Amino acid sequence: MKYLIHTLLAVVSFVALTVAHAAETKPFDQKTFDALQAAGKPVLIDVYADWCPTCKQQAPILSQLLNTPEFKDFTVLKVNFDTQKDVRQVLHGAQQSTFICFRGKREVARTVGDTGKDSIAATLRKASS
Repeated sequence: MKYLIHTLLAVVSFVALTVAHAAETKPFDQKTFDALQAAGKPVLIDVYADWCPTCKQQAPILSQLLNTPEFKDFTVLKVNFDTQKDVRQVLHGAQQSTFICFRGKREVARTVGDTGKDSIAATLRKASS
């Protein structure tokens, strides 16, 4: 019984630490984006579509990466490919499954259709340093 309690405590502690390190994900809005840029924070713009198979492949990879301490300071702003065409035009996000990384006001990386964990991590690192 003691072993079970210790194991459960370890699992709960791990989950709590993982949640504490998770990046924040929000729907895109210009005020939030402007504030994050002004603060010099790393931002990932995720241009996605609910029907996109590539976006569906990217989602768990991105989630896993953003739940690591390395990327905890990121804010992900989701841009809906189908309903936020005005935002896509401003950001030049012509395709779904596009990731655009900003550090402050500067775009530092962009990728389209990437489903590789290592290459997505490399893209994020360009905004985290």
